[in-house]
Amino acid sequence: MSADSLIPDLFGPEPRPGKVKAFLRLVMIEHSVFALPFAYIAALSAMFAEDRTVHWWRLFLVTVAMVGLRTFAMACNRIIDREIDARNPRTANREIVTGAVSVRSAWTGALVAVVVFLGAAAMLNPLCLALAPIAVIPMVVYPYGKRFTNFPHAILGLAQAMGPIGAWLAVTGSWSWDAVILGLAVGIWIGGFDLIFGSQDVAADRAHGVKSVPARFGITAALYGARACHAVTVVLLAWYGAAVGAGVFWWVGLAIVVAAFLYEHSIVRPGDLSRLNRAFFSVNGFIGIALFVCALLDLAVRGLGV
Repeated sequence: MSADSLIPDLFGPEPRPGKVKAFLRLVMIEHSVFALPFAYIAALSAMFAEDRTVHWWRLFLVTVAMVGLRTFAMACNRIIDREIDARNPRTANREIVTGAVSVRSAWTGALVAVVVFLGAAAMLNPLCLALAPIAVIPMVVYPYGKRFTNFPHAILGLAQAMGPIGAWLAVTGSWSWDAVILGLAVGIWIGGFDLIFGSQDVAADRAHGVKSVPARFGITAALYGARACHAVTVVLLAWYGAAVGAGVFWWVGLAIVVAAFLYEHSIVRPGDLSRLNRAFFSVNGFIGIALFVCALLDLAVRGLGV
């Protein structure tokens, strides 16, 4: 018997063929659409304020940093929550639970993703690199949040709020309160729809001691909380538009966001969560893209050049 055989396999079995594809499914790479549009809004607004010119290399690095950090966050979430996921019928088929992705492969992917994030931050400017570790912290804390607080959605919101702030810092190398307003809008928006999303897991969460607003206070309270979050989001987006002197297209975009929120909350009710996935995936993906398109049109009309 070799010495190696005496060492327990702490990280699970060797990854199966197609491990990269399985890892990308694990971290739901396509859901980057939720956060990227707002990072682009911040980055392009900063470029407009700086010299009214799109700097494509910096925009590319912002993209790499955002995708890298989000991939790291999702991988950590799946690794840390694997036992909780295994006990929940909705999440029991996730790749790390079924063995399609081993824990070792997931940690490897997470490490690569965070190195990519830190590398992009270093290439942007010294301030981004110095603050990058701060952005990593809530990404790791969030999965543990459901073990010690009824409000893990707030930790998720904090993590997501850093995107626009970081994107602005990436372009200018300096702090901006305008970016903070946009970051808060994004964080509260995502925290709000996490309240909606968490409502489908109330039975499993209560059975296994997982903490959340829906599990502690009920689905009705969670949905009202989501409505309040999205109302505050609209106020913050309006505040941001006024702060940066946005033009008519921004306000058209905000009107679209309001309409989307009204639709989202009309199709999800305490006694009927059958259309929750449409509200979560379709509507919220549409909100980010629609507002970005309107913001881009606004900046172009006001003189942003390529």
